[in-house]
Amino acid sequence: MAQPEAKALPGGAGRLCVLVVDDSRMQRRILTAQLTQAGYFVREAASGEEALTICRAAPPDIVLSDWLMPGLSGLEFCRIFRGMERQSYGYFVLLTSRPEKTDVALGLQAGADDFLQKPVNGAELRARLAAGARVLQMERELKEKNRMLAAALAEMRGLYDTIGRDLDEARNLQQSLIRERFRSFGSAQVSLMLHPSGHVGGDLVGFFPINARRVGLYGIDVSGHGITSALLASRISGYLSGAAPEQNIALVQTDLGFYDARDPAELATAMNRLILEEIHTESYFTMIYADVDLVSGRVALVQAGHPAPVVLRSDGGVEFPGQGGLPIGLFDAAEWGTVNLRLCPGDRLLLGSDGITEAEGAGGALASEGLGEMMRSCAGLRGQAFLDALYWQIEDRSSGHLADDISAVLFEFDGAKRNAD
Repeated sequence: MAQPEAKALPGGAGRLCVLVVDDSRMQRRILTAQLTQAGYFVREAASGEEALTICRAAPPDIVLSDWLMPGLSGLEFCRIFRGMERQSYGYFVLLTSRPEKTDVALGLQAGADDFLQKPVNGAELRARLAAGARVLQMERELKEKNRMLAAALAEMRGLYDTIGRDLDEARNLQQSLIRERFRSFGSAQVSLMLHPSGHVGGDLVGFFPINARRVGLYGIDVSGHGITSALLASRISGYLSGAAPEQNIALVQTDLGFYDARDPAELATAMNRLILEEIHTESYFTMIYADVDLVSGRVALVQAGHPAPVVLRSDGGVEFPGQGGLPIGLFDAAEWGTVNLRLCPGDRLLLGSDGITEAEGAGGALASEGLGEMMRSCAGLRGQAFLDALYWQIEDRSSGHLADDISAVLFEFDGAKRNAD
């Protein structure tokens, strides 16, 4: 006689174990015979107490329990069974000769999954257990998928941690490009501010001496955000280096071996040519550059797509010199003009990025006029304290949600008055 095929979970997950619980030995033998014939591995228990002992030692996949038994009833056994710790779900079927709806509700509340009417019909028994096997298979598949997902998430967390550490280091390296955030020249002083919106950003600010009485100030804002923008900004910083004047394209060496500066508009043209010819990228950037005379207060500047500079006069007046102009790295034939102005003792010049003027608040973008008002409110402060107060106002106006990098160069001209003091 052929042996019955072992009843396994759909998909071949292994033979299922059914625990038959009934105080009637005859009833247990009948159910065991039917289940064994159907291919299940069967264990028997004559009471709820004995069934609990078996469940603790070797948890079954499916429990087939009579409702009415001496001592621990099937309903009480079901409640305890549901409270037991298991590695996988256990499917519980109550056998009852009481078909009332209230009894069904009690059984469901106790944790039963299904019911079978006594006397048990063999075909219905096999069908009900097959349905239970499908539930167990879905539960095991879900657990396996959750395990795989947890493993994938753990791997991703490891990758994110690594990326996070790399970005933190990249932020430190980018901040280190600004070797000095403040310098006093006696008759004037320069302060720098750089606050990336993420770990790293595309803004860059700086200054470099041109000669004994002139200094170059610049602000750069590379299109986009993140690593790509930061890398291009870092490369551009090398072309405006004060530490290596021979590499600074803003400077030209005279026949006598001294360094002088290009006209600001000429610098924008040279930078545009360099980006288009040597740096093959789809990114572009805005730039503002000012050549400032530390003695006379004369300023020559170029504005290439950057927001207009702001001049805060000593009497509280605010001016926005500049001609706008195209960003750098877009068109071969782009042209720029040099704007000339003069600072008097007590005047301040701010070269800020669009992260400042486009900072959103309840009334919309800040714009240049709003920036001028903020600068007036900080007029009693100097240097880094001035820039910090300005940043805090912008951050407060935006409720802390700054979507772009914030950067600025502050030049404060004291002239002969400060020297006399």
